[in-house]
Amino acid sequence: MGTTTSTPGADRVDAVVVGAGLSGLYQLYRLREIGLRVTVFEAGEDIGGTWYWNRYPGARCDVESMSYSYSFSPELDQEWEWSERYASQPEILRYIHHVADRFGLRGGVTLQTRVTSASYDGSTHTWRVSTNTGRTVTTRFLVLASGCMSAPKDPGIPGQNRFMGEVLHTARWPREEVTFTGKRVAVIGTGCSGVQAVPVIAERAAALTVFQRTPAYALPAHNRPLLSAETAELKARYPQFRRAQRLSRGGTVFEPPTGSALAADEAERTAAYEAGWASGLLSGLLRTYTDILTDEEANATVAEFVRSKIRSSVHDPQTAEILSPRTFPFATKRPCLDTGYYAAYNLPHVSLVDLRTTPIETITPRGIRTTEGEHALDTIVFATGFDAMTGSQLAIDIVGRAGVSLGQKWAEGPRNHLGLMSAGFPNLFTVLGPLSPSVLSNIAVSLEQQVEWITDCIAHLIRSGLTEIDAAPEAEEAWGAHVAELADRTLYPAAQSWYTGSNVPGKPRVFLAYTGGLDRYRAACEASAQNGYSGFVLTGPAPARER
Repeated sequence: MGTTTSTPGADRVDAVVVGAGLSGLYQLYRLREIGLRVTVFEAGEDIGGTWYWNRYPGARCDVESMSYSYSFSPELDQEWEWSERYASQPEILRYIHHVADRFGLRGGVTLQTRVTSASYDGSTHTWRVSTNTGRTVTTRFLVLASGCMSAPKDPGIPGQNRFMGEVLHTARWPREEVTFTGKRVAVIGTGCSGVQAVPVIAERAAALTVFQRTPAYALPAHNRPLLSAETAELKARYPQFRRAQRLSRGGTVFEPPTGSALAADEAERTAAYEAGWASGLLSGLLRTYTDILTDEEANATVAEFVRSKIRSSVHDPQTAEILSPRTFPFATKRPCLDTGYYAAYNLPHVSLVDLRTTPIETITPRGIRTTEGEHALDTIVFATGFDAMTGSQLAIDIVGRAGVSLGQKWAEGPRNHLGLMSAGFPNLFTVLGPLSPSVLSNIAVSLEQQVEWITDCIAHLIRSGLTEIDAAPEAEEAWGAHVAELADRTLYPAAQSWYTGSNVPGKPRVFLAYTGGLDRYRAACEASAQNGYSGFVLTGPAPARER
């Protein structure tokens, strides 16, 4: 699918949105509702964002389908039929295409166009946005909806360009079919992408070698087709369910725990963990007790429970031990949903390499050489993750007031107010960015909340004849301290993870998400808006809009 043709006058618009995934498309929809001329730039050959790029074998959502979907249209809720409890990448992409077609959004998206730079002109109160195609657009408002997990991390392995076979990355999987039949395949990385891909590749490859640096806590998804009766039941109460999602702590609806893991006796605790394990939910074990993420001793009980499940699933005791996490508390790295992951290691043609004891020395033309010798391969699959939360924003050369770039301002970690705006970058908003709930929530709910706040804010500026909105420096300092203080009450900072940027060499170590809950975050955003956008600096008057 080619690039959308520019329309006359398209070099000056009211708003530019970067990214045509779930966030960018909803932002386009909302800004059009208030009468703005909007251009969305998308680097991919088609819309879909994360669900366009991550088409690797086994890719699927880890939030239940009927929860991981837009809530803004009751008609959409009723007409779309999900086939599985956890939708696969192709089905989610079909859903996104359906939404775009139903609401006429494709015409607002310019495909195969990557935003390379954006600079703010204080004299005209506009952003000058440049792209890799040579097109430059001037806009009053700029919204980064470029994704919290969309900048793939360089594997950083010596010799990676020397390999003569096939090289793939889970985050940039080719659109054409990839065949593993009869091939010797390596998967490097055992985060969520690796956990999902390994069982599917194992079914097809002649031999599969998994190279693991840090084992994951993987929980069973118990995925299955949705029954028509259960779908109809939820659709009948979708309005109430959607309201409950919006008011919930994480964008999913459940009864919160009330007791401590340490106050329960072992039999009671084991029964609770068994129920959480059987639930097939990513948060199933976290929903059992209040102190799983705040008390090391409580966390150790559930961590050992998961390790016991790994031992019972993997036949070889040594392999089971290598797959058992012991260096970080449970759930301080994102857990994974497992569909056959541990069972794959029982297959005779699947082997596991522990990179903690036998690290990779180099990739050679024929394969991968560790300290124990060379593994001859036909295909290498990198499942090495992302420069999360900040990578997609810092990939753009964004220059705000006084010639200060976002990269310079964020040299020691992201700084913003409410995860929405960074001081010195007026009229520049971010959806699902750092220091917001984003990856610690159901992002379908989070993105709607942020998009709606941004849209209401822009409408307020226009209605009030104001020129700009910018974060107040003192407010962003207070917000950053608040986010850090809440994170420090948990065990999250104890782990070397992408939550803290530890997976990217040289990246500042800062906890990148808001742990206070989506409900508390929503209240803070609403309070700011109701108090005349407290924590932000609003200035005026606005220049006349061009038509």
